[in-house]
Amino acid sequence: MTRLTALNPEEVTGKTKDLFNAVQAKLGTVPNMMRTMGNSPAVLEGYLNLSGALSHGKLSAKTGELLALAVSEENSCDYCVAAHTFIGEKLLKADPEVLKSARTGNAADEKTQAILQFAKTLISKNGLVNDQDVAAIKNAGVSDAELAETVAHVALNVLTNYFNNTANTEIDFPAVASL
Repeated sequence: MTRLTALNPEEVTGKTKDLFNAVQAKLGTVPNMMRTMGNSPAVLEGYLNLSGALSHGKLSAKTGELLALAVSEENSCDYCVAAHTFIGEKLLKADPEVLKSARTGNAADEKTQAILQFAKTLISKNGLVNDQDVAAIKNAGVSDAELAETVAHVALNVLTNYFNNTANTEIDFPAVASL
């Protein structure tokens, strides 16, 4: 049972209505996570702004989705694993096995592997990485900009994972089997 209410887009007003309209225009729907975040327009707007800014960064959309899967698996967020698996498969046309591997922090190429492993390290160390951790990702060819964006992607996904785990958001994407 959900712990926070997912708002009906047809019943909201003000800033929440404006944000829901923008999401609807972009996605064709307002997913339950955003409907639930809409209880606080500040939370929804913050999430949308950071997500939007990162979509224009150095890391590709595919890498962003792989990061989301690795972080979501670490944080046991079933909602986000389902959502990012769906996005990866349907919108980015990523191979389902690539997406499944990302959940465990694995990738076929060295650079993506380093990014995913660094994300897992950030989570396991609560952000308190050391010189060796940073050297490992840089030695794989990750630039300072990409490293900064990796940290931001982790933070964005920790926000959504913690939010959905707290709210017990109803999953409105196809279910994904646990690993």
